[in-house]
Amino acid sequence: MSGKRAIIAPVAVLVGAALLAACGTNRSEGAAGSSCDTSKGTLVVGLIAPLSGGLSAIGLGMRNSADLAIDQANEKCTVPGYRLAFAPEDDQGTPQVAAQAATKLASDPDIAAVVGTYNSSTAQSVAPILAQRNIVQVSSGNTGPALTLGEAATTAPRRPFPTYFRLSTTDLVQGPFGAQYLVREAGKKKIAVIDDGKTYGVGLTEQFVVEAERLGADIVAREKVGEKDTDFSSVIAKIRRQAPDAVYYGGEYPVAGPLSKQLADAGLDVTVMGGDGIADKQYVTLGGRQGDLATNIGAPAASLPSAKAFTDAYAAAGYAEPASAYGVMTYDAANVIITGLAKVVRSGDFDDSSRRRLVDAVQQTDLKGASGTVAFDEFGDTTNKVLTIYSVQGEEFVPLETGTFTSSS
Repeated sequence: MSGKRAIIAPVAVLVGAALLAACGTNRSEGAAGSSCDTSKGTLVVGLIAPLSGGLSAIGLGMRNSADLAIDQANEKCTVPGYRLAFAPEDDQGTPQVAAQAATKLASDPDIAAVVGTYNSSTAQSVAPILAQRNIVQVSSGNTGPALTLGEAATTAPRRPFPTYFRLSTTDLVQGPFGAQYLVREAGKKKIAVIDDGKTYGVGLTEQFVVEAERLGADIVAREKVGEKDTDFSSVIAKIRRQAPDAVYYGGEYPVAGPLSKQLADAGLDVTVMGGDGIADKQYVTLGGRQGDLATNIGAPAASLPSAKAFTDAYAAAGYAEPASAYGVMTYDAANVIITGLAKVVRSGDFDDSSRRRLVDAVQQTDLKGASGTVAFDEFGDTTNKVLTIYSVQGEEFVPLETGTFTSSS
């Protein structure tokens, strides 16, 4: 729940609002004070993200950012004839719960599209459910290559879900980008690699290792931990014998932060690096140390003139939680959907037969977003390949350098 107002609206309430609009006048049903024509009813934009649990700092920022985009669209009458309603669902970062959320949203007759998910593993559960009904899904956080390129992503790419799009570049880029910094810039040559066994963590470390070895680094250990683990002493004892000068972790900050602390407590005071899954202030709160590194998708919002309007509007809206590292791209993801809907309803009402046209409209996106230009390639992947290296300084990650990945092969 934001500091501005209650966001989570039961589907039954939304359906009731739609019926009220359909039976009532041509006015209201939009944002407070709006005079938009909403005579055609209500369209629901869903969101699936971790709104509780260890990753909620990211999920709540995603929720608020999508809510902001929808509020602005209602205020500006962006989708002619319709009020947009927002239906966020908590996936708890768990594939099974995410599948239930997707089934719930897909059963809503007014559902237009879904923003999310954050985790690649939850997207693997959600994408096929939404695809069965031709419901557009736009993610701001998924980086697993298989979601857009299939299981043979590097050898025979094939798009599995024509309804699925994302604004974050994949781990085929993020892993090697991190390896180039850690080996070339930070000078680390003996690297221990740990992952959490999840889709994101395994995929990210695999791509990191390929590039690190190509650059001459020695991967001295490969270990796994569980996403619920809190004691890493056995893994630390194994990698300590190999005397690494850095640890690369594939996973998220609830494990990475305590792992960094326990490494130092055990006398292994080496740099820990990870991907976007650890690039959150919570990493430091949970034990991440000064100088630890992370890659993240896109450029820092503070460095983007295009993001200033978003950050100002977010602050003015008074949300209780920060936008998080994925706020800007989630705001853009929602606006991709809103822009597509506006195009589709110009030629008629929105119904089940409109879903294919919304897929086509999103595929043709050319949006000047808060994160920069938003467009998709033939697989539904963003054409924006910008990433940023961050380092822990003080109580949070601060950006070191931003760039576009260039292969070393």
